[in-house]
Amino acid sequence: MKRTQARAKLWLINNEEEPIIGEGKAALLEAIKQEGSLNRACKNMQISYKHAWLLLKEIEESAGEPILITQRGGMGQGTSLTEKALNLLEEYNTYQNVLNQTVYDKTFWEAIGLKLSARNQMKGKIIEIEKEGLISKIKISIEPAIITAIITKEAADAMDIKKNDSVVAVVKATEVMIGKEE
Repeated sequence: MKRTQARAKLWLINNEEEPIIGEGKAALLEAIKQEGSLNRACKNMQISYKHAWLLLKEIEESAGEPILITQRGGMGQGTSLTEKALNLLEEYNTYQNVLNQTVYDKTFWEAIGLKLSARNQMKGKIIEIEKEGLISKIKISIEPAIITAIITKEAADAMDIKKNDSVVAVVKATEVMIGKEE
C-alpha cells in the first residue's frame, strides 16, 4: 500500500493577489545576497543572466519598488539587495519555516487526525517567555508542575503567544509542543 504525503508551495503575494516571490525567486535573492554579485549568483544557480534579470524585473513590478542596488567599478562593485528585497526574503523564509514545522511534521498530522491520546495533551497557562536568537523557551504552568517547551521564535510569533495565554502542551517522548487555545 502506497503512503500519501502532503506537499505545499509558498508564494508571497501583493495587494492585487499577484505573486511576488516563490521558491525560485527567493533562492535567486538569497544567492545575490550571499554572492554580492548577480553574475556569480547566476553561475551558482546555473541559470542565465537574462533569465535572472527577467525574474528580478517581475519581482520589482509585483513589489512596486526596486529590489537591487548595483555599483559598477571600484572596490564596492557588485549587486546587493535593497531593504525591500531583504524584507521580502526574510518574510518568505519565516513563512517557509512555519510551513515546514506544520505540513512536514508528522506530529502535526497526528494531531489533526486526532491520533494523540488524551494523556499526551495537557492544558496550562504560559507563565514566562524567553526569546533568545532563533528559539523561544515557553514556560507553562500545568498544576502542580511547570514544563518548558522550546520552539522556534517564528513559531512563537506566528501563534502570537503571550504571558497568561491558555495553551495545550502536547508531550512527545523527546519534546513538548504547544497550541494556543482560542
